[in-house]
Amino acid sequence: MFFFKKIPSITTTELEEMLPKKPMIVDVREPQEFSSGHIPTAKNIPLKKINSYQTKAPVYIICQSGMRSKQAVKLLRAKGIDAVNVKGGMMSWSGKVRGGKL
Repeated sequence: MFFFKKIPSITTTELEEMLPKKPMIVDVREPQEFSSGHIPTAKNIPLKKINSYQTKAPVYIICQSGMRSKQAVKLLRAKGIDAVNVKGGMMSWSGKVRGGKL
């Protein structure tokens, strides 16, 4: 019996390499966390509101460490959305950031 289904994931480096193609990125952290620094093209939809999210395009989900994004990906995939987890979250992100004190 499988309790843990493998969810599709990419690294922050892989996501950064995709930025020129303008992938859809959703940050599931709370608004105050998001405003402290996020990927410039990311849209903020807190985890507690992710169930109402709809899209036909593939979406890359990020949070602070990767735990909330995993939960969000499971919820979205159960709804038929092509969602991919970003491993390591913003703690692993080394690309450009908007907001926060850098």
